[in-house]
Amino acid sequence: MAIEALFTVTSPLNFFVAPKTPGERAYIQRNADPQTGEREKNYTHESKVVVIENVRGKENDFTLDTAGFQLVHQPAKHKAFLDDAEIQREYYPESIELLKSTTGASRVVIFDHTIRRRRPGVTDDSPTKRQPVSQAHVDQTTKASIARVHRHLPADEAPELLQHRFQIINLWRPISHSALDWPLTLCDYRSFDPEKDTVPIALIYTDYEGETLGVKYNPNQRWKYFHNVTPSEAILIKCFDSVQDGSVAVFTPHTGFDDPTTPAGAAPRESIELRALVFYD
Repeated sequence: MAIEALFTVTSPLNFFVAPKTPGERAYIQRNADPQTGEREKNYTHESKVVVIENVRGKENDFTLDTAGFQLVHQPAKHKAFLDDAEIQREYYPESIELLKSTTGASRVVIFDHTIRRRRPGVTDDSPTKRQPVSQAHVDQTTKASIARVHRHLPADEAPELLQHRFQIINLWRPISHSALDWPLTLCDYRSFDPEKDTVPIALIYTDYEGETLGVKYNPNQRWKYFHNVTPSEAILIKCFDSVQDGSVAVFTPHTGFDDPTTPAGAAPRESIELRALVFYD
């Protein structure tokens, strides 16, 4: 891809607003009501117009350990993305190798994936019909990340793995066409205050409870994106890092957004994100 001229756009992003009752724990149901498309929750969002910088041509300035995200150029061998079993059998192994080669990890365990296809005007957001997320968020808290290790690794291996560095990294890729419509924007961790700008949110499943981070607005945050990400590229999104001594980015807030430069008639966004536990010796 030719290097694009740098530019910025402005777009509204949705940020977390705490429940009205002081001290009440924020929660949201994982699955939406099939009639309304809404997920029950006890908090709200506020919309803030932010400046978002296209960082094409500056990719080397944004890595998993500095900014919390990283663009990689690696076409996928698997192309269909229509059948979950095929995705697990064909796409998971090549993605594991991509994560290992990029991070130097010794072991990678992919624990789930989500395909998102934007369908304007459709409210159904059931598990097989996910749409792009439109709220700034972080997928995992520290508590939830540790619980993921216990949930997805054998009981006799988890304690030893937790003695070493581990991360949760999402691998996000457009499928079938470039993501000109509703692309991904990510907040540079170097501009983010994790103590002041995040709030834990209980994520209620039918059989267990997870925990994510809601993101509050802060004018110091610096939001970035890679314009026109193609299916031959992927964005690695750090959702957790057990190294929390200030030497590396711990996570990166992110969300889909309405890019004002999207050409009229651009195909609605289709993407897949894998979620992986990444371990180091």
